[in-house]
Amino acid sequence: MKGKIAKVLDAQSGVSKAGKEWIKQSFVLDNGNKFNPEVCFNLFGQEKVDMLNDYKLGDEVEIAFNLSSREYNGNYYTSCDVWKMQKVEGYDTILSEELEHANNGTLNSLLEKDGDLPF
Repeated sequence: MKGKIAKVLDAQSGVSKAGKEWIKQSFVLDNGNKFNPEVCFNLFGQEKVDMLNDYKLGDEVEIAFNLSSREYNGNYYTSCDVWKMQKVEGYDTILSEELEHANNGTLNSLLEKDGDLPF
């Protein structure tokens, strides 16, 4: 899923019943859809929480996540757990780089062919 980081929530931590410490942090991604554009995702574990340090509000990112639901007292709770996150280059940047590369290739091929420009 692609979108812009809209909110970063405070990290939560605790100790499991088994005595192991845990940490999780949630953030909201705005995917730009007309209806329900904001989706809350979780980063679980220190390594995953640290991934968020490389980004700021408004950054456009692409994430890979697992979707799961758990039942508790007859109610179901759904989690979106991120396992990969990367910055997305803007469309304008990619397009201009491709055009520049294509134009340089055309110009270079004309110069190599005749050694002079055709105009």
